[in-house]
This record gives sequence, C-alpha cells and structure tokens, in this order.
Amino acid sequence: MRRIRNCLAASALLLLLLMSGTNFGFAEETGVFDFETKTVLLNSGYEMPILGLGTYALDYDTCVNSVKTLLQNGGRLIDTAYMYGNEDAVGEGVRQAMAEYGIDREEIFVITKIYPNQFHEPEAAIDMALDKLDIGYIDMMLLHHPGTDDAKAYKAMERYVEAGKIRSLGLSNWYVKELSSFLPQVSITPALVQNEIHPYYQERDVVPFIQEKGIVVQCWYPLGGRGYTAALLQDDTICAIAEAHGVSAAQVILRWDLQRGVVVIPGSGNPEHIKENLDLFGFALTAAEMDAMAALDRGEKHDWY
Repeated sequence: MRRIRNCLAASALLLLLLMSGTNFGFAEETGVFDFETKTVLLNSGYEMPILGLGTYALDYDTCVNSVKTLLQNGGRLIDTAYMYGNEDAVGEGVRQAMAEYGIDREEIFVITKIYPNQFHEPEAAIDMALDKLDIGYIDMMLLHHPGTDDAKAYKAMERYVEAGKIRSLGLSNWYVKELSSFLPQVSITPALVQNEIHPYYQERDVVPFIQEKGIVVQCWYPLGGRGYTAALLQDDTICAIAEAHGVSAAQVILRWDLQRGVVVIPGSGNPEHIKENLDLFGFALTAAEMDAMAALDRGEKHDWY
C-alpha cells in the first residue's frame, strides 16, 4: 500500500509531461487526504491511512481482539505507545490478523511512541519497541511529549530511519511554541504531529500552523476522552447533524475531523464501535454543518499533555 517514490522516475515523467505540453495534474499531493484510498501521502514518502484505532488503556486480550477487529474490517492504522503497556498485544494482533485474514505487512501502519523517561537512553527504548511489537519494522515512531533530551531522542530515531528499522517520525503533544524551538534542532522534518483535538478543543490556530509545514495532523481523544465522551455524543448540534445524515454522533465527529484534514484514531475495545468508526465515507458534512461544528469550540482541553 505504501511506497517510496523513485525520484529519478518521477523527474523523468515530469519532463515528458512538460515536453508534451499536457497538464495531467497529479492525483496525490503530500498532506492531502485521498478519500478513495483512505490514505494520505506523508512528507516521508509513505502513505498512511487517515483513520484507525487508538489502543490507550486496552488490556492485552482486548487489545489483541480490537486490532484484529480493525484489520478484519478494513482498517489499517493502529496507534500504541510504550506508556500504554500494550505494544506486545498490538504486535500479536497484527501477526494473528496477517495469518488469519491474509493481510500483507506492507498494508498495515503501526505507530508507537517513546516516553520522556526514556529519552536519556533512546536506542534502548527504540530496540525495546521493536522487540515488543515484533512486526519487522515500525511504520512511525513519535516522541510522546516534550521533555529533557527530546532532540537527542529524536536524532536517535533519525538513525533508525537510516537503518530502515523505522520508516517515518513524528511528535505527540507539540504545539506552536514547542515546534518553533524544536524543528531547527533536527534533520528529518516530522511527518506527523498528534495532539488532543475534538469539537470542544479544536486547535484552530495550531492545526493550520502544522499543516502549512507539510506535516500531517492526527488527533487523540477525537470523541472527547474518557469521562467526557458521553457529553460530547449528546451535544444537540452534533446529534442534529447525525440525524440529518442517518449516522451516529461519533461518526459525525470523526467525519468532521477528516474534512478538516485531521487523521482520526478513536480508541475502543468494542467491536461494534470499531466497525462503526470505520464507516465514515457514505456521507459528507455540508459547509454549513462544518461551520456549526466549528462554533462548538470551547478551548476545553481534557488532558494535561
């Protein structure tokens, strides 16, 4: 599914097109969502699915089963982290799904993260993640949030990219101030920044700032987070939009994210919810509905990151 572009071949093709005087227009652009393939081309050259599964707080068995449910029903993006304590379960779910459903490893995109208490020995942290996942390579590794030696840890990840053990790099919980000071310190531009984003906390200044740098935005807590999801799913505006389209409030929220160019990784251990969260392409929000969703922003952050 994902591929690195051959620069020489691309240059030759461009030259031929220019010589012919034909303007074909390329179907794929970095950072632009393709709603047919359900992927986005990252600045690293790899394609990443635009919706998937978050595994925060899932125990081993639930995580294995959730990963398998996602993959069996067409999802291909899975997010985990050292601090979730379930990288081994994600790897087990991936391996089982590959064997049982005939899914090729190249079709699956796994994200994991190293935590600030690992930044002082980043090579050991990366090797641990590779061993726990046991799926050959890591599609994307993130720094979980800013901390002492974060640039040191990122530079270690850059070396693993060069070695082919990690394919893309990113950051989690980095905002305008943090990005402005961090980016000049590293060689590989992050392909993705993952932050808390939901209708009550929309990051309308942060999201464009990131996207304008050619970096894809991904949201955690897309449905508000534990303790807040029920209120969000009962919001009158969201429920009215859901009723108009014959879908759930959760589907409206996730579709809103996608139409903003934000990748979604809703967490769930419920197979029916996982299936529902993948079913986002049979409807689209109107401009008026997108405006109504934008008006819900309260700047209400639900976690400290």
